[in-house]
Amino acid sequence: MHLRVTLQEILHRPSPPTFWAVVDEAALHRPIGGSKVMKQQVEHLLELMNMPNVTLQVMPFRFGGHAGEGGAFTMLRFPEPELPDVVYIEQLVSAYYLDKREYVERYARSMDRLTVDSQPPDVTRETLKRILAQV
Repeated sequence: MHLRVTLQEILHRPSPPTFWAVVDEAALHRPIGGSKVMKQQVEHLLELMNMPNVTLQVMPFRFGGHAGEGGAFTMLRFPEPELPDVVYIEQLVSAYYLDKREYVERYARSMDRLTVDSQPPDVTRETLKRILAQV
C-alpha cells in the first residue's frame, strides 16, 4: 500500500512522468471495500484525469474480448535511451520484470491495441460520472 501511495505522489512532482492506464469496466463495478470506498476511488480517478500527465481510458463491457485479457501489466518506459523498456507483472506471491525485447514488444502491441479499442478519455470521463451516480 505504501508503494502505491508513493507512486501517486510521483505524479504530482514538478516534472512528473506520463501515466497512461486502461481500466476494464468490470473493475469499476466490483464494490471492493464497499460503496463508500468505490465512490472515493472513482472520484479520485476523475481528479487524476484533470492532470496533464495522466490519461485514463475504460475498456467497455460491450467490447467483449480484448488485448488485455491475459491479465494486468505495467509498461515502464524510461527517458534515458540506454535503459530498455520493462514490463512489470504483479502476481499473488511474486512479480516479474520482463525486459526481453520480444516480450516487451508483444506487451507494447497489446497496450497499443487496448488504447485504440478502449473509450477515449472524454467518453471515459462520462462513464466514470455515470458509475459515480450509481454508487
